[in-house]
Amino acid sequence: MSGLVSAAGLGLVGSAGPARRDPEELRALAEEAGRELADAPAIEIARWAAETFGERFCVTSSMADGVVAHLVSRVAPGVDVVFLDTGLHFPETLRVRDEVARRMPVRVRSIRPRMTVGQQDGQYGPRLFNRSPDDCCQLRKVEPLERALSGYDAWAAGLRRDESPTRANTPVVGFDARRGKVKVNPIAAWTQREVDAYVARYDIPVNELFARGYGSIGCWPCTRRTKAGEDPRSGRWAMFEKTECGLHT
Repeated sequence: MSGLVSAAGLGLVGSAGPARRDPEELRALAEEAGRELADAPAIEIARWAAETFGERFCVTSSMADGVVAHLVSRVAPGVDVVFLDTGLHFPETLRVRDEVARRMPVRVRSIRPRMTVGQQDGQYGPRLFNRSPDDCCQLRKVEPLERALSGYDAWAAGLRRDESPTRANTPVVGFDARRGKVKVNPIAAWTQREVDAYVARYDIPVNELFARGYGSIGCWPCTRRTKAGEDPRSGRWAMFEKTECGLHT
């Protein structure tokens, strides 16, 4: 199955399949795999996850590019790809999402917050992202991800160690204790050069904003262009002491 599926705020998202493993079993699996796969190629890390968890494994993507979605689809055609549609994305980001859904053998699940931006403005006041970005991220990203992952035992993300100091120790497989799930980072050890080579080899969709001076791309109100020599994530929440939205902490 491939394509794009929209999921409204109240729906639970997840694939049917065998009963989920106990969190302690998942922790043990993650710790063993983290050691054994520490130096493994990204495709083998993805293969291990797909074979271990089957339909209870998904990919999450911010649609900066389609690299991890494509990588996993090579070993798990039809895999679910979870995208958090915050209602505040750049049009260029949504175009990458649609290209991934159209061109790859995956099922993109576009997950919305429980409230529209207008409803959030009505309840919390306009431009919450300017006043309390942590609260905005919680409502529009963190809670939707918790709901989206409810049917899975493991999820893959595109975190890389070279993206920022806060991600320098990212394991290729770890245990997300907060959610009780295995977290797989198959390209954690890749450099930007390796990402670029993969994009060129497989003609992967990439967000056009990178070519316009953006180093990291999130919601449009909280993302600015980066300057030469800056940390790529310095353009996120630039007016705050904040570099992560809460999805990966």
